[in-house]
Amino acid sequence: MERRGAVQRKVPCLFVTRVKEEPSAKRERQPFKVLATDTLSGTALEADLSSAIATEKVDGTCCYVTAYKGKPCLWARLDRRPTKQAEKRFRRSLYALDDCREFLWNVEEDFRPVPDTWIPAKDIEFSNGSPLPDENGHMPGWVPVEKHSKQHCWHCAAVSDEAGVALLLRPHIEPGLLEISPVPLAELLEQTLELIGTNINANPYGLGSKKQPIHLLVPHGAFEIQNPPALAHKAFLSWFEGCSEGKVEGIVWHCHDGSLIKLHRHHLGLRWPLAEPHLSSQPVVISFHTTEHHFDFEPKSLFHCFAKLDGQRFDRLQDIKFDP
Repeated sequence: MERRGAVQRKVPCLFVTRVKEEPSAKRERQPFKVLATDTLSGTALEADLSSAIATEKVDGTCCYVTAYKGKPCLWARLDRRPTKQAEKRFRRSLYALDDCREFLWNVEEDFRPVPDTWIPAKDIEFSNGSPLPDENGHMPGWVPVEKHSKQHCWHCAAVSDEAGVALLLRPHIEPGLLEISPVPLAELLEQTLELIGTNINANPYGLGSKKQPIHLLVPHGAFEIQNPPALAHKAFLSWFEGCSEGKVEGIVWHCHDGSLIKLHRHHLGLRWPLAEPHLSSQPVVISFHTTEHHFDFEPKSLFHCFAKLDGQRFDRLQDIKFDP
């Protein structure tokens, strides 16, 4: 599979967006919606979208593979966020200023502390050697996922420190078929992935169960969209609502210069998650014992459970079950 652009900061929307206030007791933390207009954004117009690769936006939590303590390691996304008071000031400014970049931050006082192991995302801006917040008031960054971490227990389930591998969901060489297989972390260096599964974002893909949770890593840009719609608001509405391939959280365009552009169903006022997402409905094969690599996995680990299913096919991703 061709490696696509890495996600190191918030991906801009295809369209110019507008903020619609939506006061509600259920939406206290975000009393507004960000909706797409009919106008393509300046960033999208500058990108060469005609030759870009349209891919499925997968609903999970972002991860990154880079070195830690001298070996490849999975890192979890951790944005450095402002304090409550600083965030209130910033949110009020969104309605008062034409450009959020006019807002002045006091980086030393306005932001919460992060662990010593935290590193800023690669693409964020710096000033005088210090990372600066993005247009959303966050400093995107990463922390290493260490074995037996309670905070990152679901991340830990998708990597094997002993074998140095990650549990990947990706397209199989056979068209229309998915594959779950172990991949050496060394082959994923400087790549970003999405962690999906039972305990991630309310499990939109129906993976596993409370008794036997399943968590998998999906390389960003893994699932190419074969027939993307024209770059028009109405065309996207029809595509998202009218075909099985459109039953996705959104689209991410991977441009040849490495830049990314996205469109989320929520930008169009459409519902997500769905009862039958496109990803969940596809057949999948378990491929563990290859001629390239041989691994020994800890008993009772997710890797061990999948290894016992080696070679088996399931009609749908959410049909995967392990023996009692």
